[in-house]
Formats: sequence, structure tokens, C-alpha cells
Amino acid sequence: MILSSVGCGLTRLSTTIRPVADPEGIFDEGFLASLEISVKIHHQLYPTVPPQGIYFEALVERSFKAIKKPYAMVQASNRNLAGHDLLVEGKRISLKTETGASTKANRITITKLCTTEKEPWDAPTLIARVLDHLSRYEFILMLRSIWEWPLLHYQLLEIPIDSLRLIETANVKVSGTRKGRQSLGAKVSADDQVLFSVFFDASDGKCAIRNLRVSDCVMLREWDVKID
Repeated sequence: MILSSVGCGLTRLSTTIRPVADPEGIFDEGFLASLEISVKIHHQLYPTVPPQGIYFEALVERSFKAIKKPYAMVQASNRNLAGHDLLVEGKRISLKTETGASTKANRITITKLCTTEKEPWDAPTLIARVLDHLSRYEFILMLRSIWEWPLLHYQLLEIPIDSLRLIETANVKVSGTRKGRQSLGAKVSADDQVLFSVFFDASDGKCAIRNLRVSDCVMLREWDVKID
């Protein structure tokens, strides 16, 4: 692997680019290259802190604007409202990150797909709320960082919304021994294979996705950042 210095204590390693299953052409090569550069610039200021939350949202918005995508409407949503984070050429995009030290290279966790804290707290109602949430956007774009000290390995993926919709087929049951309102969970399968697990946390009302295979998603781009 060939290394080349990019300054400020960072070293640039080779970038992996794979075919993009994006019929709308939203995540084109110009956008992907711009976002990779933006993440590396972020690390010049915060060497050991991957971008997440509204910071990742800002980098994505900046990358779309930087390439001056023809006829692109880039609009930031109200960050306090449910739904899409960005609107690009009429397509609604939700942005997610997974950047903790426990991030696995081959399995994805979405700690907060959405919030379902309102009553009634039962499986049909919770599933209906998740499906309604998923219907609000066309893409889920996720940035992941896998800690392989002294490297951060980045994955930029498109999460398949159609796969997440299979939650409606899950046999959701009580999970754990919490008193009062209880958490619920289930394994979601297709063709006799477990695709991922869904978990409704009674303590905070969040719906989480666990153990979603990276191989079941669209890998848009991978790159490494070396932290000195």
C-alpha cells in the first residue's frame, strides 16, 4: 500500500471504489470524491474524532454544493423534525453514522433508525411507525469508521430501505426483564436467512437495527486515514 502525506499529522492511503447501485445518479464520483476530501479535512482539525450527526450532515451538504451538481436542489431539513436530512434533486436522503470503537467491519448497527416513544407500546403500532418513517425518504446514506489503530478505515454505504421494510414480517417479542414497559425485539429474515435484528428500546423509545451485513448494502466508497 502506497502512503502519501496530506499534512497535519494525517497520511492518505489508497481509496477503494466499487460500482454504485444508484439508478438516480445521486451519489456520483464527484460527490464521493468531494465527501472523502471533506472527511479528511475534518480530521485535520479533529484527528481522532470521526464526523457524526449534524457534522456529517454538514459535510454531505457541502460536498453536493462543491460539485455544483446540475439542477440539484440541496436543502437542509429542520434537524428537530423526523424525516429526511437532505433533499437532493427531489430525492429525500437520511444520513446515519456509526463511528464508535466497537464498530465492526462486516456488521452494521443503526442505533437510532427512528424514535417510537409514543404510546401505545405494542408490536403492530411500533412496526407501523417504523414503516411510516422509512416511507419519508428514498436513500439512507451511512458513514462508518472502523478503528484499526493507527488507522481509521471508512466505509460509505447506501443502506437498502427495502430490506429494512421487512421489519413488517418480523415476529416481535418481549426482550429483557425490564419492569413496566418492556423492550421488544425480533430477528428479521428472508429466504430462511437472518438479515438483521430490530430492537425497540423501552427506556428511550428508539428503534435500533443490529447485525445488518455490510455485504447486503451498497458499498459506495472506502478509504483509510492514518492518525499519527
